[in-house]
Amino acid sequence: MLRPWLNSGIVRSLSLVQRPLYPVLIQRSFSSARTLHATPDRVPLRKQLKQEAKSLKARKKQRKESEEASRQTWELTVGVEIHAQLDVAAKLFSKAATSTSDAPNSNVALFDLAFPGSQPEFQAATLLPALRAAIALNCEIQPVSRFDRKHYFYQDQPAGYQITQYYEPFARNGYVDLYDYDGIAPEDGDRVRIDIKQVQLEQDTAKSQEYPPSTQLLDFNRVSHPLIEIITMPQIHTPATAAACVRKLQSILQSCSAVTTGMELGGLRADVNVSIRRRGEAPGQCSYDGISGLGQRTEIKNLSSFKAVEDAIIAEKNRQIRLLESGGVVEGETRGWTIGSTETRLLRGKEGAVDYRYMPDPDIPPLVIGEDVIAHLQENLPTSPDALLAQLTGPEYGIPIEDAKPLIELDDGARLEYYQDVVDILHTLQGDSGQSQPAALARIAGNWVLHELGGLLTKADRSWDAEIVPARSLAELVHHLQIKKITGPTAKQVLAVIFEGDRRPVAQILEDENLLLRPLSRDEYAVLASAAIALNPGMAMSIRSKNQLGKLGWFVGQVMRMGEKGRVEAPKAEEVLRELIFGAKR
Repeated sequence: MLRPWLNSGIVRSLSLVQRPLYPVLIQRSFSSARTLHATPDRVPLRKQLKQEAKSLKARKKQRKESEEASRQTWELTVGVEIHAQLDVAAKLFSKAATSTSDAPNSNVALFDLAFPGSQPEFQAATLLPALRAAIALNCEIQPVSRFDRKHYFYQDQPAGYQITQYYEPFARNGYVDLYDYDGIAPEDGDRVRIDIKQVQLEQDTAKSQEYPPSTQLLDFNRVSHPLIEIITMPQIHTPATAAACVRKLQSILQSCSAVTTGMELGGLRADVNVSIRRRGEAPGQCSYDGISGLGQRTEIKNLSSFKAVEDAIIAEKNRQIRLLESGGVVEGETRGWTIGSTETRLLRGKEGAVDYRYMPDPDIPPLVIGEDVIAHLQENLPTSPDALLAQLTGPEYGIPIEDAKPLIELDDGARLEYYQDVVDILHTLQGDSGQSQPAALARIAGNWVLHELGGLLTKADRSWDAEIVPARSLAELVHHLQIKKITGPTAKQVLAVIFEGDRRPVAQILEDENLLLRPLSRDEYAVLASAAIALNPGMAMSIRSKNQLGKLGWFVGQVMRMGEKGRVEAPKAEEVLRELIFGAKR
């Protein structure tokens, strides 16, 4: 086992960092205090917040107008490269474990460190998730593929080259469809198809951590972790659609269990190639991936969020426009992006295939994939996100797309599985009572899973766990609400009790706490409604004279507060209030 975090630099003295700064801080503090008390025109906080909100809105409007103006003059072209860690137990060319949560440098084989004499041993199991991903992306699987060496010298790559598939990847010619509900730009219409040039297997590099000015620590646990690189064609023309493409690719990879984690946990990284050209002018001289007439591209590396993808493209596009409009020339460069920044930054000149000196790896034989393996994986591939969305918004479930998308995307599919369990149990319970209405029940269940239970999770700042509120408990709670044995407020109260750890059956909680609905008679509703109107005659008169039916809700709330908790039903309260206020049934 190696020492945790190998030190690749010189550890500097910390004496400068450790010098006390208290005198300076104290002096500045007193100075600030004097300035504060001496300022005659102090702006109230509420006014300040209002001004800031107004300023932010103005900046957004200006940015939108600027984006629209530049879109009319300049054509943006973007290609995306995704690097995703495969969900496997062993590394690509060694039997070392792929766990990234273990102690640094604890899962390292000799080959991972390029130890002289060590040889690569291709781990066949790593191919299966890669194939699932390629099939889900509609690619043509190549029966024979080969590995190449991509040469570059950097401390996170101990061999001096990375093993990849540049010339003959295992998958080619795929595509991904993006729809308006995926978040593409409005100007791109309802649907965009982005072609995928190829999907290739390759090694990941070591994880490095910098300690300025000259210290870097290296963790080789990540070296040779199996990656797939997905390379799209340069067919994207808006920043929002580029971000939607990355989001959709991640969703597809997760749906077929191909990857470990998404962008939020570092299991997926994106590079974007950005170029612009003036509309109406002669086509540019550059050609990428078979598409000619483009402007000079730059590459932005290692984007770690969907927002970063969109913001970095906007910043780079604006930089190139300013450069060209001032008479400058866009250079082929590799650039970086920092979250919260407004500018991309130069990392190095852009390398090409010649710079990397690609060559076939002489130590690794060709990779041969049988048709029987491909057929088996195709038959057993999980349902795609688009197919799931169609199913959830279709007649079986009938939930709105605004609810269907979160169910699919949240918690790597665990929330969707929980929801479907709730619906299945609910259908059984309602079927036993003879009141089954499948689509209506599915919509109600979606509301409780996403909004009521989701709201409790957000408020408590807890991550998803299906055992917090068992699916059967939630289904029984909704069932009691549907057959009118409890009111909505009571259902929410019981949900909160279960959320806090009460594991009694729902029926027992309702019985023990005397929460079962004991309906009020019509006369009892009339007494409560009359009392509410007597306390607020002016509002009642306003509703009657101006037909302001929207204000009835306020009276309903008053009646529910005045009545015995858990016994007042809002629809019945509103019905009686209408009769009393307007003098007859409406």
